Amino acid sequence: MFSKINSIYLRGMEGKNVAVEADVSDGLPGLILVGYLASEVREGGDRVRTAIKNLGLSLPPKKITINLSPADFRKEGTGFDLAIAAAILSAYGGFRAKDLEDAVLFGELGLDGTVRGIPGVMALTDQARESGFKRVFLPVENVNEASVIGGMELYGIRDLRHLLEVLSGKLPMQAESTINMDELQNSMNRYEVDFSELSGQPLLRRAAEVAAAGKHNLLIVGPAGAGKTMLAKRMPTIMPGLDIAESIEISKIYSVSHLLTAKEPLIRTRPFRAPHHTVSVQALTGGGRRPKPGEISLATGGILFLDEFPEFSRAALETLRQPLEEREVTVSRVEASVTYPANFQLVAAMNPCPCGHFPDRSRCRCTDGQITRYLQKVSGPMLDRIDICVEASPITYGDIRSSGNNESSREIRARVEQARKIQGERFAGENIRCNGEMSGRHIRKFCWLGREEEKFMEEIFKKLALSARMHDRILKVARTTADLAEEEKIRLADLCEAVSYVKSRDKFWGN
Repeated sequence: MFSKINSIYLRGMEGKNVAVEADVSDGLPGLILVGYLASEVREGGDRVRTAIKNLGLSLPPKKITINLSPADFRKEGTGFDLAIAAAILSAYGGFRAKDLEDAVLFGELGLDGTVRGIPGVMALTDQARESGFKRVFLPVENVNEASVIGGMELYGIRDLRHLLEVLSGKLPMQAESTINMDELQNSMNRYEVDFSELSGQPLLRRAAEVAAAGKHNLLIVGPAGAGKTMLAKRMPTIMPGLDIAESIEISKIYSVSHLLTAKEPLIRTRPFRAPHHTVSVQALTGGGRRPKPGEISLATGGILFLDEFPEFSRAALETLRQPLEEREVTVSRVEASVTYPANFQLVAAMNPCPCGHFPDRSRCRCTDGQITRYLQKVSGPMLDRIDICVEASPITYGDIRSSGNNESSREIRARVEQARKIQGERFAGENIRCNGEMSGRHIRKFCWLGREEEKFMEEIFKKLALSARMHDRILKVARTTADLAEEEKIRLADLCEAVSYVKSRDKFWGN
């Protein structure tokens, strides 16, 4: 007999429909799997056969051929086990495969027949919905994660016997209840930290607000203990709040990485990723034998924080240059290339010298050569992709004692969201949403200057010997400060503030 069961394979963030075909016929008993399969898929045949046996399901000895179609791309992972088992049981007459024409199955099998969770279920379910399927049979532990997508009937399966009893009609086919999306919405954007906890540092606080409002990359230079890391950890709290749609898009990346749980099936706050400076290029960008998202993809929609910025390997830092521009990263392997989103905001922090006390020569004992070598670990092209550079000053006793008067994250976020709303209206119909994403064409269109401002920019361009890229970044930051002030035109004050962030960089790296 012949049967066909639908399943889905996830390559990167893209799902592909797969037909699991089973043929049971006379011949030498055995199980053959074909269809351009990785070793773990072929091993699934042994898992399925053993699981069927250990559940006490007796099958007559026949020749079983399993084909995963189409065969023009390589199938990997253990998610086909449940579909393979269902195809075999259907071919032996356990139930009618035609009853599953509108359904997909995925899940891994244990040798005792239990159905185990797999990564990427949210993306798989979304692909099933887009492909027109109505039902999904999946592991019980993945039901909450899949229910976030909505629009699908979900059936949590405990083991093979449970699947057979449901499909044969011995048990009622009852869909799992879905998550209450209103409760999820109410529980989003709750952070354990707040900007009011950051003492002093008015310049840092302003730079962080401007960076969040325009989605500008930020570099903080200052001595240890000045609050650089503390500020970076609180950056997500002043960014615009997540809505359900954006949360689902971010959660898909975490689903593919198997970082969601049944209790936490949705990312409810903006991501904050802070890899150690020993991180490898592969861990940062993604990859592996079976490519998975890296830190820059997991930071999508949130903050990628690189502390001790110059201590990262040159290769790792240079790898960031293209994703910062393209907002995605492509991982190429011999078998295939996969593309992951990398739409993150970079926040970096570093000391001004190896000892951390420069330019305070009463404490800094570093030679000029040591300082130069330390700073040159960050390349010019990498610096050119950072819009705002700000210097953190040492904290004073008065700053600490006056911490109760600091603005809260909620107050700052209100201004940031208003600025983002202005940008959203400005860029309606464009392929960008924030000032930090503007290209040269957008800058010429949206960052026009008055006569006085034009003259000022010409003088600054000549005096600081600016590159075209730095000229554009000054205008982008100035556009954001004007939006925070709810001004239609870029003012002279906006240009002066934007130039001050360039001057902070030149203090350490020169022109």
